[in-house]
Amino acid sequence: MGIPVFILAGLLVHFVFLVSIFDIYFSSPLVHGMTPQQTPLPPPAKRLVLFVADGLRADSLYELNSNNTSQAPYLRSILENNGSWGISHTRVPTESRPGHVALIAGFYEDVSAVAKGWKENPVEFDSILNESKYTWSWGSPDILPMFAKGATGDHVYTFCYAAESEDFGAQDAAKLDTWVFDHVKSFFNSSRSNQTLFSALNEEKVVLFLHLLGIDTNGHAHRPNSREYKENIKIVDEGVKEIASMIDNFYGNDGKTAFILTSDHGMTDWGSHGAGHPSETLTPLIVWGAGVNYPQKVTSQFFEDNFLKEWKLENLKRLDVNQADVAPLMASLIGVPFPMNSVGTLPLEYLNNSAHFKAESMFTNAVQILEQFKVKMSQKKETTLSFLFTPFKPLSDSEQINFLKKTRLYIQQQKYDEAVSLCKTLINLALEGLSYYHTYDRLFLGLSIAVGFVGWTTYVILVIIKTHTNLTKTVQANNKESTVLFYGFACVGMIIAFFLLIQTSPWTYYVYCLLPVPVWYAVVRELPVIQDLATNLLSLHLGQSIGFLLVCTLGIEILVFSFFYRSTLTVGLLVFAGWPVITQLCVQAKTRALIWTLLCVLLAIFPLMPVVGREPNIPMVIGTGLLTLLISCFSLVSLCKNENKYRNNEDLKVHFYQMLSIALSTYVVSSTHESLKNKQGLPVLNQIISWMTLVSSSVLPLLSPTFLFQRLFSILLSLMSTYLLLSTGYEALFPLVLSGLMFVWITMEQEALQHYGLSLKPKLAGFNFAYATDITQFRQLHLDDIRRSFFFVFFIVTAFFGTGNIASVNSFDPASVYCFLTVFSPFMMGGLLVLKVVIPFVLVSCAFEAVQVTTQLSSKSLFLIVLVISDIMALHFFFLVKDYGSWLDIGTSISHYVLVMSLTIFMMLMNGLAQLLTTQRLELPRRTKHHST
Repeated sequence: MGIPVFILAGLLVHFVFLVSIFDIYFSSPLVHGMTPQQTPLPPPAKRLVLFVADGLRADSLYELNSNNTSQAPYLRSILENNGSWGISHTRVPTESRPGHVALIAGFYEDVSAVAKGWKENPVEFDSILNESKYTWSWGSPDILPMFAKGATGDHVYTFCYAAESEDFGAQDAAKLDTWVFDHVKSFFNSSRSNQTLFSALNEEKVVLFLHLLGIDTNGHAHRPNSREYKENIKIVDEGVKEIASMIDNFYGNDGKTAFILTSDHGMTDWGSHGAGHPSETLTPLIVWGAGVNYPQKVTSQFFEDNFLKEWKLENLKRLDVNQADVAPLMASLIGVPFPMNSVGTLPLEYLNNSAHFKAESMFTNAVQILEQFKVKMSQKKETTLSFLFTPFKPLSDSEQINFLKKTRLYIQQQKYDEAVSLCKTLINLALEGLSYYHTYDRLFLGLSIAVGFVGWTTYVILVIIKTHTNLTKTVQANNKESTVLFYGFACVGMIIAFFLLIQTSPWTYYVYCLLPVPVWYAVVRELPVIQDLATNLLSLHLGQSIGFLLVCTLGIEILVFSFFYRSTLTVGLLVFAGWPVITQLCVQAKTRALIWTLLCVLLAIFPLMPVVGREPNIPMVIGTGLLTLLISCFSLVSLCKNENKYRNNEDLKVHFYQMLSIALSTYVVSSTHESLKNKQGLPVLNQIISWMTLVSSSVLPLLSPTFLFQRLFSILLSLMSTYLLLSTGYEALFPLVLSGLMFVWITMEQEALQHYGLSLKPKLAGFNFAYATDITQFRQLHLDDIRRSFFFVFFIVTAFFGTGNIASVNSFDPASVYCFLTVFSPFMMGGLLVLKVVIPFVLVSCAFEAVQVTTQLSSKSLFLIVLVISDIMALHFFFLVKDYGSWLDIGTSISHYVLVMSLTIFMMLMNGLAQLLTTQRLELPRRTKHHST
């Protein structure tokens, strides 16, 4: 297999392995074709007003100030005197779109929605707004349109402000909420002179939805403990009071309006959300008005979080719900059909109604979830051979009929408590059954992927041994055996395809199940190599072989462990610090060995630093910028002493441009954060400089000389100028320390070559990347090369987790991108965040490229070892993926697998990028001098 074909095959295989996890774990749980279910008794309310205070934490609303007064006096008086209250428990990811879908549609959105930024509808779903007679909604253009788009007919109306209003650098983000309140007031005032609108507002089953984004925006910009965040809560409280009073007056205090105030998600102390920290998953829920229970006095109640005493609410019954339970509560209050995709359970304690109404509502809830179960079961039955189909036994057809008959009988006999209890049991069983059928093919698909994974890794190991070592002789396979083998595997493939065809399986199943066939065919073809290798290994010393395998296994386990505990990287780096002592390199290169040890210890500090919850430290970023300038000045002086290095003024100009870029970046960081602190917004000039720096950083290194240290230093300066703009604290130092260690690594690896008596060591000072591709210099692999590859993977993982953990959304601080933009833009901000993560990758990849060419080893052989190490790690995470436990545990296990698989594909691309950055040079057009005659 040629190199281009192998790379393409590798990318394809890893892409399939990566995508498979989305099909297995992230597929949409939604089904369609159910019959709408509605409570037959008249509802208590004619209309519902839903206030969603985006980003509002439960403790921020319920806690009292130091003088024992509430931040939200109106809402406090409601929960003490008029309504019911509790905590709505959200699931991860704690983001706006999934939170609103859970509240309004009653189901927890699958992660496939992330591909569209949680803005568009990846799947159509039913919602309270869709089931209403009329809905009017006000608020963010990121949230409201998705419910209007998913609605049937023309009865969901949205009023949104401009997307540019969502500015983290704005003087006062509370204006987003005052905009909503003002527009609702003017809307009701205008309805008095618009008979059509007036009539519509007086209909039954009306929903008014107010989405309030100011608290979330202020939380991101100033943190939840800031004065701005708390003041915004007060503004929302006053606004809710005014709107509630206005609506009551509009309808002549008819007592037919139900009010709900809640939040889509909370927020961490450091102003972010997305993960499963209690500050993100605990949101307030206050319900009052028509059909809602009054406050219930209790003598004692117990909750594990112990918040009640802190909030001074021990004597008022706290009614906690899951976020999806809010949707059936709203449906019950205004008498609309329960959203067909809802998995929520109606929280009866919130209702102030007859026992008969509660029992009927619960029965409707149970039938609605059972409808989903029946559709899911029939879908799975249709796509599975009858003799292979295993039904969900607790809810067989006869059991379903038995449950429904028994419940209906209890209601007729007025045994309402028994009916409610039976309905809850049916709901739990139906939800279990939904999960059972949703994960029905998981084991089968998982085994297919695992078999393909093992086959691919085995094949790569065989390629390394066959083409890059002296462990085996080249043995030609027998043509007759090859033909038999080919037809044998072709038959297996046809049997698998036929089996999938008669089950009408999705096309992706063909890919996952058929991929192992060609992979294992390629492995079995190398059977002579395997036999030859086994013979040679038996002749080696058994103890050495076992010891080597143990060391390799331990190294990979440390890398796997580092995904769960970043401090593992610190331990690894401290072990690396002793490498020169173990290998006697400290005798050959004393100074470099000492610098290596110091830099390893310095880099080992970063994984111990806090990832989240830290305050911005702009002086640290400025100090790093000045330090980078100082180092570049020393570098320039030393390089100018050697006339051969800068042969023309163009090379000097590039270096000066890069120094200017560092200086400008340092100024922009300082100036931008000062301007935002004074609430003056992002200066336009700073924004222009930032984007220009970002664009130029990818071009300037290609204008510098291709001598090893000059090109690598040029890459560092260019990337450092962008990294400074994306930094808010200690992480600004990380690329500088990492690059220092990479420079020393290159020189240390060259010293290590003497162990193999390689006298053709190039002098690094004069080494030129542009002339480093002579294939005749390439040598076979040694055991030391496995250590080099392991170092590379370890440094890549360190580059990834050294200053944070992208696996958790809540480690992202929006302040990181303030030099580029402050207006909320998830894709742009996400892209800049990815760039920040990529920069240390590029530095490590370029250093690894230098190690490859200076140690006279083909990039393919070292990269194949890297591929094996990362694939073994990925296989670990594939088996560690779980679909039980907390949602945070499930999300983390899946994200780890996705990260390692992405890393493997990413390293293939990084390898090519590193070659481009180190070997290519752009020549600027030079002026020709005209001599006068």
